[in-house]
Amino acid sequence: MEYVTYMILLFSVYSFLGWLLESIFATACEKKFINRGFLTGCFCPIYGFSAVLIVQSYEWVNNAFHGYFQSQFVIILMAIFSVTALEFVTGFLLEKFFHCKWWDYSSNALNIKGYICIKYSLLWGLLGSLLVQIVHPEVSAVLSEIPVSVQRDLSILLVIYFLADIMKSVAGALDLRKVLLNYSQIPVDKYYEKIIQYERLFFAFPRLLILNAGIINRDIRSILSEQIDKIKMEFKSRFL
Repeated sequence: MEYVTYMILLFSVYSFLGWLLESIFATACEKKFINRGFLTGCFCPIYGFSAVLIVQSYEWVNNAFHGYFQSQFVIILMAIFSVTALEFVTGFLLEKFFHCKWWDYSSNALNIKGYICIKYSLLWGLLGSLLVQIVHPEVSAVLSEIPVSVQRDLSILLVIYFLADIMKSVAGALDLRKVLLNYSQIPVDKYYEKIIQYERLFFAFPRLLILNAGIINRDIRSILSEQIDKIKMEFKSRFL
């Protein structure tokens, strides 16, 4: 039970750190706050799964390869292949479901169907090495200071939270998919309302903005731009 609790906490911590990394990068690029990730809350599960997989593999690697450089090289390879595989599967499933790539590396060298590319695969390897050498020892030390009973209660709360967020996010994604695929059958005002409702996903995954591009009254980018302009005007009228 303690092992399962520890894994849940590790998954949660690294899902949060992954979300933080993605959001900071996207915010810096867009010069406005971007809440990255599929889930509504501040977690990116793909980072949690990847980190737990790498951390769990590290002990086996250390036992199998006694040299420091050998073990680090193997960890980097494992990080490259495991995270890249997760990214490919996630991208493939999302495109099959929504008929659109949520991210696209087609313009990057040595990419496979736009889901993965060598640049980001090498980055995952570097992050995997930093994880086991620097980040995980600190995270593990902090978690070890938390009483077992508190860890157990916290893990239960986190599981409940994740289940609730997953159900909410999936329900929202299903609703958004229905709107995007059946736009011609939905009244314009209702369509506008739905696009604005899910604007976080469009900004988190800019590739979705090109859906229905150029279609009169259905262009997502135009709708969100109009909404932003409206907010700016309201702000100016109230505070300036």
